[in-house]
Amino acid sequence: MVSSPKPTVKFRKDYQPSQYLIKHTDLIFQLFDSHVLVTAEIDIESNPNRKNPQELTPLVLDGDELELLEIYVNGSNLDSTQYEIVDNGLIVKQTAEKFTLKTLTKIYPQQNTSLEGLYQSNGKFCTQCEAEGFRKITYYIDRPEIMSEFKVRIEGNKNQYPQLLSNGNMLSSGDLDNGMHYVEWHDPFPKPCYLFALVAGDFDCLEDNFTTMSGRNVKLELFVDKGKLDQCRFAMDSLIKSMEWDEQKFGREYDLDLYMIVAVSDFNMGAMENKGLNIFNTRYVLANTQTATDSDFEGVERVIAHEYFHNWTGNRITCRDWFQLSLKEGLTVFRDQKFSEDMQSKAVQRIDQVKIIRAAQFAEDSGPMAHPIRPDSYIEMNNFYTVTVYNKGAEVIGMMHTLLGEEGFRKGMDLYFERHDGQAVTCEDFIKSMEDANNVDWTLFRHWYSQAGTPSVKVTLSKVASGQFKLHCQQSCPATPGQDVKKPFMIPIKVGLLSTRGKPIQFKANGATLASEALLVMTESEQTFILDCDEEEVIPSLLRDFSAPIKLEYKYTQAQLAQLFASDPNSFNRWDAGQTLMSEILLNDNEIIDEAALKIIADAVSAILHDENLDNALKALAVQLPSLNSLIGLSNNINMDQLINKHQQLKKYLAQSLEHVWFSAYNTTAGDNSGARWLRNIALSYLLRANEDQHFELAVSQQNHANNMTDEISALQVIALSSEKFKADYINRFYKKWAHEDLVLDKWFTAQVLNENDDVIEHIRELLNHEKFSIENPNKVRAVIGSFAGGNLTQFHNPTGAGYELLADIIIKLNSINPQIAGRLTTLFNQWKKFDVKRQALIKEQLFRIKSTDNLSNDVYEIVDKSLQM
Repeated sequence: MVSSPKPTVKFRKDYQPSQYLIKHTDLIFQLFDSHVLVTAEIDIESNPNRKNPQELTPLVLDGDELELLEIYVNGSNLDSTQYEIVDNGLIVKQTAEKFTLKTLTKIYPQQNTSLEGLYQSNGKFCTQCEAEGFRKITYYIDRPEIMSEFKVRIEGNKNQYPQLLSNGNMLSSGDLDNGMHYVEWHDPFPKPCYLFALVAGDFDCLEDNFTTMSGRNVKLELFVDKGKLDQCRFAMDSLIKSMEWDEQKFGREYDLDLYMIVAVSDFNMGAMENKGLNIFNTRYVLANTQTATDSDFEGVERVIAHEYFHNWTGNRITCRDWFQLSLKEGLTVFRDQKFSEDMQSKAVQRIDQVKIIRAAQFAEDSGPMAHPIRPDSYIEMNNFYTVTVYNKGAEVIGMMHTLLGEEGFRKGMDLYFERHDGQAVTCEDFIKSMEDANNVDWTLFRHWYSQAGTPSVKVTLSKVASGQFKLHCQQSCPATPGQDVKKPFMIPIKVGLLSTRGKPIQFKANGATLASEALLVMTESEQTFILDCDEEEVIPSLLRDFSAPIKLEYKYTQAQLAQLFASDPNSFNRWDAGQTLMSEILLNDNEIIDEAALKIIADAVSAILHDENLDNALKALAVQLPSLNSLIGLSNNINMDQLINKHQQLKKYLAQSLEHVWFSAYNTTAGDNSGARWLRNIALSYLLRANEDQHFELAVSQQNHANNMTDEISALQVIALSSEKFKADYINRFYKKWAHEDLVLDKWFTAQVLNENDDVIEHIRELLNHEKFSIENPNKVRAVIGSFAGGNLTQFHNPTGAGYELLADIIIKLNSINPQIAGRLTTLFNQWKKFDVKRQALIKEQLFRIKSTDNLSNDVYEIVDKSLQM
């Protein structure tokens, strides 16, 4: 075994300003078939805010997998006594208050499977430098607060790489000898190196223009693989909508003359907001109705917007250090969520946002990787691009919006932009802007930034007089790694009241104005609110719109939940009542669901389906069972076999008892829109569960005659899940039709790995050897292994442990290929302590097997080590 030294832990409390700053960065890239030469000339100044201003220390530069060929200071070649190459860096011993360092390094992007730094995707050069990828390109102070003006020259073969792109505006271009050419770029806005981008390749380009609110013309360019232009128009339109929306909502205008997006096939994330040159996973650019589902279209629109919004919340104002990541990501997720709510159904978007919180973030909060939205420590920064930092971070920003209102929040944002444009700042700077703009004190609110875990609020409602009720709230938060005791959170709770007949009630909260809804703000561990109305009995509608990322505990009766599910005027809470009703029944200690409970749920679902006033998309959401992931996230101890059996029992009952209702919904739901398609395809899945023999041909007919990918892939999914002996014919037919479309094949892979039969793991191992699968492509890994372990919990948690072994095999293999993706897959083991003793032992065995892997990466080590310490 080749062991590695124990990785170093970085702590937020140890932050010190950099000893040196970089004012200007000039880069020359010479692209060759086997390697790339990088010339970097950087103007360095001592930092007046450094720890010891009287002392000049050696310059320490970050560097990884670099071959240093030449090094100069102020034009003089350094000898070996004047610098030292160390692990992960370079030390320059000769320094001054100001000097110019020039290096020539050799790198091998063609061999870079980590997809960090400069690498190749389908023969095209591209970069991913966030968080710490720039150090794989050249020696540099790779910290986000080091903001430099960049000038870049790229030289490459004109036939192979007709497009040579980088950040900012093009300065010049021309031909060179031997079939080479060059392009020079200049970005006038100082930026950290994690926002540097380079792309070289042969693309098709869709062009458009946008006129800003001040009248400037911005050229828009979207680069994609040859032959894919017919899948680009929606992405371009989404970009234009995003630019318009940001001007209208936040007064933010784009600042360069050119905005470019490049789509590549091999990408660890969804996209990257590099200044003026966004690099995207093809999944979030390519979309037309033949190749993309309705969900894909929403994803493209959201991610295009997210990366564009980063221009101000991430680029113009960036992070002082990586502990502040939620400063840009939580805020920008909030902004893209508000954009999506304006573009789509607000209620549906809000429900989708909360489903992510409950299924993924609550689980993270209760596991070994629990951390505040501003973490206190990390070993590998890539491990903290999490649902906590992003999605819970957005929920925290959303609470600010709720507390301040639209006008107050905008005032805070305006002050934030005014104060900090061009700076690298902290989460505290953002909170302070909100406070100062609105003259409020949010000392207590800061606990959301410093404390991990999901708070629980236990609520009781009691009658104190005629028409007067007392709402008592008690908050708590469980211990998390490194934080045993928690201070109270500031928690905004939106509340409504309904009569026992389901009618909205006007009421006064703590003597305030009569209204149908109130915002109650908890600031203490226990708090009581008085509600006055004209009713003698009421049903509380609590935490409307999920006004805080908490677990709410209130002892509703099944009849009350059914009433809220049927008639709550708040769309989110109406959906949530149904989810709560089903969750409580699924998570109770009963081995099976009794007939009375089954009938209550079936009647409620039937009422939803027959409600002519309810949007089809909301119907589709309301009739879906809580996912197994969300149920695990809500619980501390899971009887997995019992939960799976009850989940399947409920689905089977709803399918069979409402078979005629599903058949009617499938045949009569009208309208060529996403909500109608969604509801029809849910109905189809229930019909096959009710009677596969009778309804299988419905799925076959839909697959054969679908005029859009949503219907075609939905049909394939139910066919793949079926036990029909001829289903392989239809799976293969789909493959032959779409073998030329990588993104469609990702859906084809996923449809097969969700099968709950015991032979699925053997089939997955066959898929891993399929000619269209590549373990070096993150999209393919996510489509097969990520979808299986995250979406087929019945077989992932197979009591034999075969699912755990399969995931561990892939993690070990990926560790040396792409540690970042290996680390993300490892988090799928993090809930192991919630399961029965046998499953715990099986998962623990795989965690120890992973930990014993030779040369284990920091990405995987940190997660495995923390999991085993639970």
